[in-house]
Amino acid sequence: MSQQDDILPRRSFLAGAGSLGFALAAQPIAASAILTDSQALQTGAPAIDTGNGVMAGYYAKPAHAAGPLPLVIVIQEIFGVHEHIRDLCRRLAKLGYFAVAPELYFRHGNPALAPDTDTLLREIVAKVPDSEVQSDLDATWRWAGANGADLKRAAATGFCWGGRQTWLYAARNAELKAAAAWYGKLEGPATANMPRYPLDMAAALKVPVLGLYGGQDQSIPLASVEKMRAALKQAGQDDDIVVYPDAGHGFNADYRPGYNRAAAEDAWHKMLDWFARHGAR
Repeated sequence: MSQQDDILPRRSFLAGAGSLGFALAAQPIAASAILTDSQALQTGAPAIDTGNGVMAGYYAKPAHAAGPLPLVIVIQEIFGVHEHIRDLCRRLAKLGYFAVAPELYFRHGNPALAPDTDTLLREIVAKVPDSEVQSDLDATWRWAGANGADLKRAAATGFCWGGRQTWLYAARNAELKAAAAWYGKLEGPATANMPRYPLDMAAALKVPVLGLYGGQDQSIPLASVEKMRAALKQAGQDDDIVVYPDAGHGFNADYRPGYNRAAAEDAWHKMLDWFARHGAR
């Protein structure tokens, strides 16, 4: 299925709805933004018991499917569970998945209201520890299993900030069948909140990960990607990294100027194939 299936006309959506549903820090919204309809889907906000507060977010699944559905946990980019992440959930649900995106900043503030990216990073993102995120992903896993997801056919995917968390979760949850990490940072200085990076954990991965990166990404240099490739190879992991030479960071973010349609559509199909190949379908 193409990303162009089951979408409303982009320009008419933007004209009629403006930037409704997109984080303030993510604006202005590009005319390439995709809106996938919710026809034949059940969508809503989960109430996920984390043991330390109830976490919301967004889920989408086929409305009338019989039996448990294959699961994809969708891990947000830095802007939170805004319209783009919700749309990705609907795209997956159109393909028969139960897709759920937990709001992983919920204890620290509302990313939708941050006026710019610098404020968002400083006031919210920097305060979110990896240990909390990973525990909340476990809670999402449990909630999904109790609400119609088949945990024997489960995957995770994440974008930007969530791409890094996807690598980490693949080293944590051995019950996942596969994961796909979109332009997640691979290395950096250790901090109290971020003590380890994917490059540190290559040998600890418990499930196969597909890494999707842009060759023009100014925040994740190719040297870093090559280090990760080498570390995965040395560890004998069943993983793959695909680099799109002409794509920059966030190349799947269709609502932003850096959207690269050719790379995004190819990577989306590669992700779906990866999930199917490893039993998450």
